[in-house]
Amino acid sequence: QVQLVESGGGLVQAGGSLRLSCAASGIIFGCETMGWYRQAPGNQRDLVASLTRLGRTNYADSVKGRFTISRDNAKNTVYLQMNSLKPEDTAVYYCNADCRIMAGLRNYWGQGTQVTVSS
Repeated sequence: QVQLVESGGGLVQAGGSLRLSCAASGIIFGCETMGWYRQAPGNQRDLVASLTRLGRTNYADSVKGRFTISRDNAKNTVYLQMNSLKPEDTAVYYCNADCRIMAGLRNYWGQGTQVTVSS
C-alpha cells in the first residue's frame, strides 16, 4: 500500500522559513507529478506548487518567488522550501502525488501537516 508521509510543519514567525518533506513509500515504480496543496479553515484546498518527474514546475501566484519545490526521484520524495512566510500562508499543507503501482498510475494524498505563521 502506498503512503505519503509528510514532515516539517510547525509554528514560525512572519518572515521565517520552513521546509516540508513528503516521502512516498510502498510498492512504487516511480511517481510522476508530485506537489503540495493547502487548505485554511473555511477555504477550499488549493494548489501551492507541483513538479513533474521531468522538472516542470507550477506555482500559485501567491507563493511565486518565496516557495521552491524540489524532488528526489530516487527516493520518491518531494520538498517545499518556504521562505518569507506570511500569516496568510497559515494552513494545513497536503502532499499529493501520482505514483505508479502494479495496477497503474494512482493518485495519493498525505495526511496533512499544519503550518502556522504568526504576525
